[in-house]
Amino acid sequence: MQLQLATWPEVETYLSQSQGLIIPIGSTEQHGPTGLIGTDAICAEAIAQGVGEATQALVAPTINVGMALHHTAFPGSISLRPSTLMLVVRDYVTSLTKAGFTQFFFINGHGGNMATLKAAFSETYAVLADLNLPQAERVQCRLANWFMCGSVYRLAKELYGDQEGSHATPSEVALTQYLYPTAIKQAELSIEVASGHPIYGAADFRWRYPDGRMGSNPALATPEHGRQFYELAVKELSGQYLEFLAKAAS
Repeated sequence: MQLQLATWPEVETYLSQSQGLIIPIGSTEQHGPTGLIGTDAICAEAIAQGVGEATQALVAPTINVGMALHHTAFPGSISLRPSTLMLVVRDYVTSLTKAGFTQFFFINGHGGNMATLKAAFSETYAVLADLNLPQAERVQCRLANWFMCGSVYRLAKELYGDQEGSHATPSEVALTQYLYPTAIKQAELSIEVASGHPIYGAADFRWRYPDGRMGSNPALATPEHGRQFYELAVKELSGQYLEFLAKAAS
């Protein structure tokens, strides 16, 4: 069930049975010449909804814009500063804690969000304690990156080897192709693709990675691969979510 498609009485009924909530979070950023700008949010949202269906969990609205400052030299990319994203996460969780939720399972689609999210969780715990909310001490936030699922990683290595890369990857492009087959993009990709450079500012990133890819060959992606990645991620993260709830209850 999606939170935005539910009524408040339905949410109140849900809370009488579970205090767990899935929150998809991604990014709106360039993904090379053939990757959709919304890739990270699209993937996180679809997988989160799949996990919600598999576990009967409520799924919150997706946080579509993340921390992607280093991509902003490419047209169409949008980013929050780390401090802003921390405030967004804090306000999401604080509002939902007041309603009665205590277990927040963030399904993330963007590597650039990871450090900021972990910091945001610590900041949120402190703020909730200061507010002295009734359930503040019970609140737990868990970060789950779909692209780091063991089953997903193994399949990507099997299908693409070293051409998986680390950004605009064939695995994430394949997933968007499966989800949006009418939005598959074609472009000529250079055989030479940059990789291994450190990430600094936006201008430096575009200079080092001129077409936006980081060691990847998204031309290898297919919608069928995307279906496999989707099913693996939903299965693995469903197990992680249920384990998260069980440990909180013990």
